[in-house]
Amino acid sequence: MMLRTLKSTVIGAILASFLLAGVAFASPSDRDDKCEKRVRKAEQRLDQAVRRHGEGSRQARQRREQLEQARRNCRNDRDHDQNRDHDHDNDRH
Repeated sequence: MMLRTLKSTVIGAILASFLLAGVAFASPSDRDDKCEKRVRKAEQRLDQAVRRHGEGSRQARQRREQLEQARRNCRNDRDHDQNRDHDHDNDRH
């Protein structure tokens, strides 16, 4: 019984390390794809708010702010990736 528990623990730890490594090493293109999806979703929500409540409605203004925030987040992520890549290039020299 104890051997089975030990095996389960070891296997769990190995699987967890693989999952964490996958998250830590997500490629910039994966992040870009996720960003684009978030921006598209925010655009759709804005369009829906405009259709339902009008161009100048409170709901449309909120959705515009959310869309701008999604775009800013994507830019910040890209800038962060570029800075990190630049830092790694400097480390090699």
